[in-house]
Order: sequence, then C-alpha cells, then structure tokens
Amino acid sequence: MEQQTRIEDIGKHAGEQVTVKGWLLRNTDKGRLQFLLVRDGTGFIQCVVFQKNVSPETFENARKVTQESSLIVRGTVRAEPRAPGGYELDATDVEIVQLAQDFPITPKEHGVDFLLDRRHLWLRSQRQWAIMRVRATIIRAIRGWLDGNGFLNVDTPILTPTSCEDTSTLFATDYFGEPAYLTQSGQLYSEATIMAFGRVYCFGPTFRAEKSKTRRHLTEFWMVEPEMAYADLDECMRVEEEFVSHIVQTALRERAYELELLERNTALLKNITPPFPRISYDAAVEILNKKGVEITWGDDFGAPHETAIAESFDKPVFVHHYPAKCKAFYMEVEPDRPELSKSVDLLAPEGYGEIIGGGERTASLELLEQRIREHKLPRESYEWYLDLRRYGSVPHSGFGLGLERTVAWICGLPHIRETNPFPRMLTRLYP
Repeated sequence: MEQQTRIEDIGKHAGEQVTVKGWLLRNTDKGRLQFLLVRDGTGFIQCVVFQKNVSPETFENARKVTQESSLIVRGTVRAEPRAPGGYELDATDVEIVQLAQDFPITPKEHGVDFLLDRRHLWLRSQRQWAIMRVRATIIRAIRGWLDGNGFLNVDTPILTPTSCEDTSTLFATDYFGEPAYLTQSGQLYSEATIMAFGRVYCFGPTFRAEKSKTRRHLTEFWMVEPEMAYADLDECMRVEEEFVSHIVQTALRERAYELELLERNTALLKNITPPFPRISYDAAVEILNKKGVEITWGDDFGAPHETAIAESFDKPVFVHHYPAKCKAFYMEVEPDRPELSKSVDLLAPEGYGEIIGGGERTASLELLEQRIREHKLPRESYEWYLDLRRYGSVPHSGFGLGLERTVAWICGLPHIRETNPFPRMLTRLYP
C-alpha cells in the first residue's frame, strides 16, 4: 500500500511531494480553484487544486467530492501562515476512495438530540476531534504521573457483589443466579492491594444509576483511583495537587492547538500549580452563609454550593473534614470531633465543581464494623473487607478523579456529554 504522510507531521516535509489519506471536512469552490479541507485523524490541511496544474479527471474529482468522502490527495507541501496548521498542499492528484452520500451533519445549527443520535458521525467534527485528543493526553498524563511516582496499576473488578457508595445508585445484574452489580468504584479492592504493593491505582469505567440530568453527570464514566498505605489526609491532599497540576500543565503543553480550536482561555489554566488553597467544611459553610447561599450545617454540597465556594479562588480548592454523615461508611473520623470525617473534595474553578473525592480511610476494625451496622449493609458481603483491618491494618488514604469532569474543566465545555466518545446518560443508550 502507498505510504502516507500524517498531517500532524506535514511541517517536516515542506517542499516535498507527499500523499495524504483522509476524509473531506469541507470544500470551497472558487471556479478554477478548489480548496479542500482534508482531515486524517491527526490534523487538518487545506489542499489547493488549480485547474491548469492538474488533469481534467483530478479537477473534476476535486469539484464533485462531497463532505466526508474518503480520498487520497497527492501534492507538494508549502508553508502558508494563513492556512490551518501553517501549511497547504498544492495538489497534483485527487483520488476519491468513496463518494459519501449527503452527510446529515452540516455547518448549520443542529439540536442536541439530533447530534447525540448521530454521535458516531458527530465525532468527526473539529470540536469533538479536539476534545477527544485532549482526553487522550489527559489519560496519558494520569498514567505517566502515577507510574513515575511509585504507584502500581492493579486492576479491579467491574462486576461486584456489594456497593462502595450509595446502594440506591447500583446497576444490578444476574450473575449465574446470584445478584451482582456494575462497579461504582474500585476503591475497596485497592485498599486490599495496597497491603501487597504499598501504592496502587485502578483506572476504568464506573457506573452510577443516578436519575440525574445535570451537565455534570453521566451514568457511565471513567475514574482513576490512587490508594496509598501509610498516608494521612494531608499526604492525600499533597499528592492530589501535584497530580492535578501535572495533568493540566501537560494538556496545556501538548494540546495547545486543540485548546485553541475549542476557544479555551488557557490563561486561567496556567495558574494551576501547587499549592492549592485548603479550607474546612466549617469555613466553606461560612463562605456560603456570607454569600446568601442556603445551606444547613451537616448537608452535603450540591452544584450551586460548590460553584459559590470555588469562585472565591483562582485555583482548585480543597474542602476537607465534611460531616461524617454525608460521606461513605469507610471514612476515618477526627478523634476529638467524631462528627467530622477525614474526607476531602477538590473543587475546580469556573463552576466545574468536584473533580476529586477522597480522604483517609478508617484503619479501625471496630469503627468499620460499627459503620457497616449504621449503614445497614450486609456484613457477610464485607467480611473480606473487614479482614483488611484484622491483618496488618495501617493508616491509609486515597481518592478518585473523574476523567470526564476533568476533561470538561480543562477544555472549558458547557456539558459533560461532549467529553465521552459515546456518552451514557439517563435517557441515552444509543448509539
């Protein structure tokens, strides 16, 4: 098969003859000049077809090619500062691989449902292309930082016999006659693996059967969950701020073009470096009261509360020591204030809310048994988890970072549905 040049590498071939294989994003007819904007998955390049420089067949192909047709363009690369990517291709040959039918997604405005029904095609747009490229870089930055800072990737099950979070948001399934659930989190299993490996992380899809239609929620989303033995709440926050800063700065450095396509104000992201501000839940409630945002001490924060708190800061802000009653059963508590858990959420600025939840896990067998009773959880399902407190229990902490919320924040997106190639929402299972 004929060798091709990737568009993202086109600048290395200025003045050379190359072959580009891709799809037509759009074309502009200027009579004897045809301008074809071609994409190949790595980038975009404008191909200029001048009638007097090509065969009649080539010019006719350039004139009749339709949006999203697959094609092969051969020509000479030349620098052109005004062109997308800074280079153009002076075409000498245009070969149509498949002439596409009328493409349903056009430059005109389309409704959200129309686009989601055609998500498999919508992904080809420049905006969605840019978002997925940023997402891939964020995933690589996540793994790179953790792998380089003493964490071992240890996978956890997708099918589980118990809940990790709220039992009302479980997706149930039949497991050969026994009830099983799609995982809400790999955390409990990671608490087991830290006793073998010290610092671990799991990274994969998680599921929440929440009947929510907000711009921040998906029913299936990806989460990375680092867990650390011999780590307290302060260490947990230190790791989080270094981790998140690395992710943001990597995206800024490696995806500047994509963020520009998305019209992201990157000046707001350049400031994301350690340390991050830290405030207690008590202090956060005071901020909300001063701003006139309704809240009762002991309540968990919703989107309006998180937005009001975060707008007081130009970096992500830690809110720590939430009331124990609004956090999961496994959270450690403060000895002198047992109504407070050693928990922490990281709230992103610009109204993006919680991107990380975590904290210190209880190391006490007695407290964990008490919490299981209080939450009316089936003890027999958690015997293995109780074993972790019987055989070498240690102080330990961890957190979960939601990938899609992080992508939405870094890209500056209005809705989380754009962050996942095929989003699953309350009323969305197709395609």
